[in-house]
Amino acid sequence: MKVYFYFNLAGFSNCYLIVNEITKEALIVDPGKVTGELIDQIEGGGYKLCAILVTHSHASHIKGLSTLKKIYDADVYAADVETPQSGTTVLKDDGELKIAGFTIQYQSLPGHSADSMIYKIGQAIFTGDTLSAGRIGSTGSRYGKQTLQNNIKSKILSCPDNTVLLPGHGPLTTVGCEKLYNAEIYRK
Repeated sequence: MKVYFYFNLAGFSNCYLIVNEITKEALIVDPGKVTGELIDQIEGGGYKLCAILVTHSHASHIKGLSTLKKIYDADVYAADVETPQSGTTVLKDDGELKIAGFTIQYQSLPGHSADSMIYKIGQAIFTGDTLSAGRIGSTGSRYGKQTLQNNIKSKILSCPDNTVLLPGHGPLTTVGCEKLYNAEIYRK
C-alpha cells in the first residue's frame, strides 16, 4: 500500500490517494478538491480508481466528488444518504469492504457529525474530522463531545500504538502520540 497526500487549500482539508502497486488499483479518501496533480498521479501511475471513501459529508471533504465521478466509474461509500452522488453505497454501523485488493474496516464514529465514519486499512486509520493531531473534532454539544471522546477511546485508541492516523485536517499522527498528548480526549 502506498498513500499519496493532497491538500485542499480552500477547505484546509486532506485528501488521500491509496494505491495498490500490485493490482494497479486505487481509492481516494475525502476528495475535497480534485487537482491536476491528483489526476496525474492516477493516470501517470496507470491506476484504476475503484472507490471513493467519504468520512463525512462536509463540503471540504466532498467538493471534488462530482468531478471525480465525471472522470471515473468509481463506487462511492459514505454513511450519509445525502452525499451528493447517485449510486452511493450507504454504510451503517461497522463492517468490512474488499476493494482494490485491500481489506477495509469501516466504523461509524458519530460526534463531530452524525455521519462520521473512519476507515482502517492495514496499520492506517483515515479519521476524517473525528481526531486530528492533538485535538478532537468539533461538536455541537457536551453530549456530542462525550460521545466523540468515548468513540475515539474505544474505536481508535484501542489499536496498537504504532497505528498511523491520517486525519481530515492537519498532520499525520499515531495512536501512541494521541494517548500521550491529546488532552481533549480525556478532558470533560
